[in-house]
Amino acid sequence: MKNKIALAFIVASSLFVSNGYSQENDTKSNIQTYTPSKLLNKGQWDIKWFNNLYTETKFANSNGDSQDKFRENYFTSTIEAFTGISANNRINIGAIVEFRSNTIGGRQALSVFSLNDDPNSERKGITSIAPTIKWQPIESVGNFSIQSAIHIPLVEKESENNVFLDQSSWIFQNRFFYDYTFDSGKWQLFTELNTEYSFGEETSFANNTFLLVPAVFMSYFPSDKSTILGFVQHSQRFGDFTQDYTALGLGGKYQLSKILNLEILYSKFVRGTDNGLGQSFNLGLRALF
Repeated sequence: MKNKIALAFIVASSLFVSNGYSQENDTKSNIQTYTPSKLLNKGQWDIKWFNNLYTETKFANSNGDSQDKFRENYFTSTIEAFTGISANNRINIGAIVEFRSNTIGGRQALSVFSLNDDPNSERKGITSIAPTIKWQPIESVGNFSIQSAIHIPLVEKESENNVFLDQSSWIFQNRFFYDYTFDSGKWQLFTELNTEYSFGEETSFANNTFLLVPAVFMSYFPSDKSTILGFVQHSQRFGDFTQDYTALGLGGKYQLSKILNLEILYSKFVRGTDNGLGQSFNLGLRALF
């Protein structure tokens, strides 16, 4: 259960498929060419505001059997900002800031947006910042890149009054991106492998654990300004604490202007062990200039 925020964020963080910056083809629309695999030109900016609401109503035990539970809700709002700094367009730097609002005790999903302050059923606040670098390791393969970040926790107590906010351990994260556009230009395959190592805070449930999250996305472009996509994702945590889940999802994007893209995604946790099961609703806005 406590890992749901991070997992949902991981699920939620997968929404950026087909949204990077293309250095090779400027004639296509942003949503066709801007995938996470592509790096920015020197001086270019990429700013994302992404919101994920995960609501959980079941828990799967160590045998994978699920049972009903009181609803718990986890909202994550993330701002990511990147810019290109190298003349050869192979290095980007940036930062990630996360805000979270969580409620427990069977409250409705939208209770995370409440302005009330009930310490017995909700917590909220800015929980982490992460300096980040993104780089292209192979010059001849422009559609493969790696994003590395150190997530610095701003949370002293993970749980208060049984309300979990975020993990208090540090996270060293590496995300490997690769995409392939089929000859027709209507279909695009995107793959991601997210890896995380949590360390530092001995009281954290995630301390001394590794997280592997492979994901495969398929996008279809009905027009040059829109796309629909589906994905499958698996998460496996091992080390001092173990759990796993599998999620399926679908969504779409629309290019509002030359600069702005709107993103919507829905995902459902279909199975897991020692893990909560629920669904997530995601809305994002991205600016590239």
